[in-house]
Amino acid sequence: MSHTQSANAGSPARTTTRKHAQTVALWVGQAVLAIQFAPAGLLKVTGDPAMVEMFATIGAGQWLRYAVGVLEIAAALGLLVPRLCGAAALGVAALMAGATITSIVLLAAPPWLPIGLLIVSGLIAWARRSQLKSLL
Repeated sequence: MSHTQSANAGSPARTTTRKHAQTVALWVGQAVLAIQFAPAGLLKVTGDPAMVEMFATIGAGQWLRYAVGVLEIAAALGLLVPRLCGAAALGVAALMAGATITSIVLLAAPPWLPIGLLIVSGLIAWARRSQLKSLL
């Protein structure tokens, strides 16, 4: 194989394939987050006894349970809307930052799930940063 053939073999087609794979990975990540947050938000809004107890332990009042539930449902829907997915991922990252701190400080619970969700949503928000700029 000559130098010219090897240079041509990896340019436009390879870049297109890589972009396609990145786009698919982003949408899979967004779908996984949406699948995680829609039911979690519904449990909070509908007054699941475990959620009521958890927010009672937090001590901020049940209004926070409703607010977080509505935000989680909105984020789940926003993650599936192309124009809103970057902003929704940023919102999820903010929610998970709060959830991580709350888990450690107020609930004395392991923070691994909110940290994992924070990382995934942060990566999605970063990957969608040009979309976020266009919203501003």
